[in-house]
Amino acid sequence: MGRGMIGMMVLLLVAWLLSEKRRVVAWRLIVAGLLLQGLIAVLMLKSPLFRQVFVGLNNVVLAFQEATIAGTAFVFGYVGGGPLPFVETAPGGSFSLAFQALPLVLLIGALTALLYYWRILPRVVQCFSWGLQKTMGVGGALGVVASGTVFLGMIEAPLLIRPYLQRLTRSELFAMMTVGLSCIAGTMLMLYASLLKGVIPDAFGHILTASIIHAPAALVLAAIIIPETEPQTVGSEISRSEATSSMDALAKGTWDGLQLLLNIVALLIVFVALVKLVNIGLAALPDILGAPLTLERVLGWIMAPVAWLIGVPWNEARVAGSLLGTKVVLNELLAYIEMAKLPATALGEHSRLILTYALCSFANFGSLGILIGGLGSLCPERRSEITGLGPKALLAGLLASLMTGAVVGLL
Repeated sequence: MGRGMIGMMVLLLVAWLLSEKRRVVAWRLIVAGLLLQGLIAVLMLKSPLFRQVFVGLNNVVLAFQEATIAGTAFVFGYVGGGPLPFVETAPGGSFSLAFQALPLVLLIGALTALLYYWRILPRVVQCFSWGLQKTMGVGGALGVVASGTVFLGMIEAPLLIRPYLQRLTRSELFAMMTVGLSCIAGTMLMLYASLLKGVIPDAFGHILTASIIHAPAALVLAAIIIPETEPQTVGSEISRSEATSSMDALAKGTWDGLQLLLNIVALLIVFVALVKLVNIGLAALPDILGAPLTLERVLGWIMAPVAWLIGVPWNEARVAGSLLGTKVVLNELLAYIEMAKLPATALGEHSRLILTYALCSFANFGSLGILIGGLGSLCPERRSEITGLGPKALLAGLLASLMTGAVVGLL
């Protein structure tokens, strides 16, 4: 327990050392954010009532997976999960990530667009925004976009406050970028949960909790690195859906989901290929400690102290560090896939839970490029400012996800 607390203090210290104005400290926001983060973690992980909610959410994921398989099997046959016309000689050999697991984002994208059109999702976002404003004292516009990020993602959420983007203070703009990189999109929540269902019990509940907890952690770290010294942007009106009907919303959501699906498939192909190329190059070097040098081993050595600091035992820290490194250099999806492939003895149950939370964010270089490009197109007047804040936002987003991992390590 003491190590997790030390880890949190170290992460806060790193943020303070990066601060643009170290003498300006928003104590109310920082203390309230840390308490809110801890309260959510305790309720979600320790309360019997919320444990039952987790079980219910896990059943929802299973229902969505079953529904998606019905669609993919109809379109792709046995490749999409339909009955096999042959005997499977290798267990799991018929599974296709691209044709069975990833199409889940199509269904989630369509339903998200529909819920947004029906004004259900905006009301949920406003409730979360009200909570952030009352507890942490953030401005209305920042509260809306921070809450929206938990469900929509780092590019979609800023659309909720598009009229206010040009008026956000520098601190609010940075906080918005940090929250965007510290959370994940709602379309990815169930995908990650489906990948981890055999590794973490009630995976969807944990993934959802991680994305929620990351938001106050990101606001805390953003407030430390770039403290607010200007009047806050009060506006909290949420833009309406551009869809003209429920069917139009479903069609637009499906199209957006398809673009995301193709992007995921392309990135996975390229990133896995790049890792293989790097490992081929490293194999030409002499063996170190009796084994060939690989990117995974290098990342494990670099990030092992960080993994240990957030609560992972030292004998598991190198494996955990490799996953953290993969998440930052490549992306969290690859890291989750690698964690799901690990043998049961590689990581203990507590370490897997810590990593489930610590890996659950868009804090990687690829996502940073997407964020800068997306926000730059939404608010071209501030493109240079957005680009300049990017590296700090990436580091702050990473610190936020690590802090959540440390909180879970304490419990």
